[in-house]
Amino acid sequence: MTYKSLTYPERWILKGIPALFILGTLMHFVYDILWESPLAGLVSAVNESIWEHAKLVLWPVILWWSLYYCFRRQQYKIDRNKWFGSALVALLTALAVIPLLYYFYTSAFGVELLWVDILILFLADLFGQLLGLHVYRHGKGIPALLVIFIFIVLVILFAVFAFYPPQIPWFRDGVSGKYGILHVMRW
Repeated sequence: MTYKSLTYPERWILKGIPALFILGTLMHFVYDILWESPLAGLVSAVNESIWEHAKLVLWPVILWWSLYYCFRRQQYKIDRNKWFGSALVALLTALAVIPLLYYFYTSAFGVELLWVDILILFLADLFGQLLGLHVYRHGKGIPALLVIFIFIVLVILFAVFAFYPPQIPWFRDGVSGKYGILHVMRW
């Protein structure tokens, strides 16, 4: 398989690797740039927890795949079920890679390094998009409405847990030891 042999939608999936990485990296700072606005906290990491950093792939992946479908579906006759099924695979893969790699390296080596955390975001985007591409090329698809429902449920979970996170390590800020927006809001 060469890049030239790919269809335009398949090329879009691959172009997502650097684009999603850059977008996710920039999104890390949105909450602080917007003066810790609770609205910004719905789409950006509000602390240094693993859960909050998963937002750095949640929104970019959903938007990357959805916007392309909205603007190019007719031009390239994109199968809606294959496209959204592949988007779901890309998102779930990226969401799984972040905690798996983070907990592996911090537990195995007993260190936490910023450059490794950044690399993990890149690898999450890379693995997600590559697996999404594979599923798009070879899969039969998942009902698009089911995928959209799952996306909505995930967005709601991330929104609720930004304000009311469970008091478990996955949601705890490793720097401050606090949880969620309500613990960092200044009244």
